[in-house]
Amino acid sequence: MSTTTLPSSTRRRFLARAATAAVLATALAACGSGGGSAPAAGGSGGGDKLTMGFAQVGAESGWRTANTKSIQESAAKAGVDLKFSDAQQKQENQIKAIRSYIQQKVDIIAFSPVVETGWDAVLLEAKRANIPVILTDRAIDSPDTSLYKTFLGSDFTVEGKKAGEWLVQKYQGKTDPVAIVELQGTTGAAPAIDRKEGFAEATKVAPNLKVVASQTGDFTRSGGKQVMEAFLKSQPKIDVVYAHNDDMALGAIEAIEAAGKVPGKDITIISVDAVKDGMTALAAGKINYIVECNPLLGPQLMDLAKKVKAGQEVPKRVLTEETTFDQAKAAEALPSRQY
Repeated sequence: MSTTTLPSSTRRRFLARAATAAVLATALAACGSGGGSAPAAGGSGGGDKLTMGFAQVGAESGWRTANTKSIQESAAKAGVDLKFSDAQQKQENQIKAIRSYIQQKVDIIAFSPVVETGWDAVLLEAKRANIPVILTDRAIDSPDTSLYKTFLGSDFTVEGKKAGEWLVQKYQGKTDPVAIVELQGTTGAAPAIDRKEGFAEATKVAPNLKVVASQTGDFTRSGGKQVMEAFLKSQPKIDVVYAHNDDMALGAIEAIEAAGKVPGKDITIISVDAVKDGMTALAAGKINYIVECNPLLGPQLMDLAKKVKAGQEVPKRVLTEETTFDQAKAAEALPSRQY
């Protein structure tokens, strides 16, 4: 029956209801419910907001603090709902956090592994729950690469090689023995393993360059100071300090100065990271050379997370762009340094 044959009062009610239904349909489409609607800002696929669970190593260094800030700020800017946890450098805390994210049914899990091994069981749980995993900053040692979608971070072996190559160049043409002490990162951590390996690979071409002592300072300033104090007492001759990060190098500087020696002159110092405190020491001549390890991974991580959630293919490894610094380059870069 046509509306024109209805009584006028009934026809008015019919048309009013039809108009209301049309308004509701338009509103629902605007909220992203329809398959053809535009996605909400910061979200992906149908406008759903992406939820990420991120399990951070801790806050052991200036680098890590900058890394955390980059991730949190980038998540907010990208409209990503970030659930963040600090593992305080304990693997069991990270595993607990990851299991919590699985229970919460987040869209993506990302984490920077405290150590390389021991992740297969919990990552298999995430895989079975259909929650993709992104590794950031540090890789894992697992034969099953299907447990994670991609790894975003630096090539730590290359960083170690850059440090070693600079030292080889510094002592080129000299044959006198050069005594090196090494401040290692956290035992079992990817950057500690790889930076040691890369440095050893680069320096083996110069037999006079010899690591006479190597011990973990756990990537902390206090750890670097304590280990350096012990080295200064146990080693009759120290020419070079190779620190796996700036914080340990800065701790070593404190110990060297307390022993009445001049860091950067009496003892050459090489470090990795290029955080602001380290760059300040380099510009002042207390550190001689720094290999950069960029902590500002947040924007790249959010971009990868959105692509993974949308079902797009991503590279298995995504590297960050990094450089090296001597005293002059550090002084030039410091005024605009973000971390």
